[in-house]
Amino acid sequence: MTTTTFVIAIVLVAFVFDFINGFHDSANSIATIVSTRVLSPGWAVAWAAFFNFVAAFGFGTAVAKTMGSGLIHVELVDPQVILAGLPGAIIWDLVTWYYGIPTSSSHALTGGYAGAAITKAGVGALVAGAGWVKLLAFIVISPLLGFVLGLLMMVITGWTFRRAHPRTVDTWFRRFQLFSAAAYSLGHGTNDAQKTMGIVVGLLFSAQATFVNHPWQFLHITTMKTIPIWVILWAHAAIALGTLVGGWRIVKTMGQRITKLKPYGGFCAESAGAMSLFIASSFGIPVSTTHTITGAISGVGAAQRVSSVRWGLAGRIVWAWVLTIPAAAVIAALSYLLVHAVM
Repeated sequence: MTTTTFVIAIVLVAFVFDFINGFHDSANSIATIVSTRVLSPGWAVAWAAFFNFVAAFGFGTAVAKTMGSGLIHVELVDPQVILAGLPGAIIWDLVTWYYGIPTSSSHALTGGYAGAAITKAGVGALVAGAGWVKLLAFIVISPLLGFVLGLLMMVITGWTFRRAHPRTVDTWFRRFQLFSAAAYSLGHGTNDAQKTMGIVVGLLFSAQATFVNHPWQFLHITTMKTIPIWVILWAHAAIALGTLVGGWRIVKTMGQRITKLKPYGGFCAESAGAMSLFIASSFGIPVSTTHTITGAISGVGAAQRVSSVRWGLAGRIVWAWVLTIPAAAVIAALSYLLVHAVM
């Protein structure tokens, strides 16, 4: 296999991860609208996948730039680092999907990327700066932001419709939830697809000399500041296709096991989650859509009654969040040693 073919193969593996990301995180986009019976599972994933892809148009690439050059020193990134980092994320995603645990694909990718780079060049491979500070801080901030916004949305909604008949409220919010689910899926596609874009561009940038005067010239990239349109479209298409297939094991956990939801509660949770994701994406912060929507759902439940939230389950989910980056990093480190030995 030539170097060029090897790099192209890794690019394809990166898009496979993007597909698994959509597959794993589809529950984040559809669990609320399925659990409230506004849409059937089939229509829900089609709705979410469509807006995952639409997010490719007009929502910027700030998160991709953070992933591509704000976390790992670009000069240390090579095909072996990417090839080892991706299995760290993919294996952790599949394990947590199997057990129905809603963990972060974003943090799995970050952990895998970092684990492989550290194995190659030590802790100095990490960029000491705002990228890591924002990413690690938002492990705590994003669920709290989702929680607060979800609670506030419930309070505002309850006050606004306090005199309306329950059946009228249910009818209207079944319609409103279509828009809130669409907004959340736009936010999901905007933030999550860009993480794979950043990895792909980092790989191509590090291997750019390979593509000079080569038949695969369309892959050539000479700057980290511009994301090629083909990378944007492929990344969004992959995550949309993964969402369409759907990781059904996590839907029940997200939609009903944390707290029971009605259409107006689903609307508030999705709206709060969407606002959180758009805020983070505008500042180039790669956050977890799982953390965000879990916080929003918990906030919605707490607004009704604190005891309505299954805090024990929420606590176990938080432990899975804590383990995601180090677990993916360890898997990636072992993968790097294997890849390096073979090659």
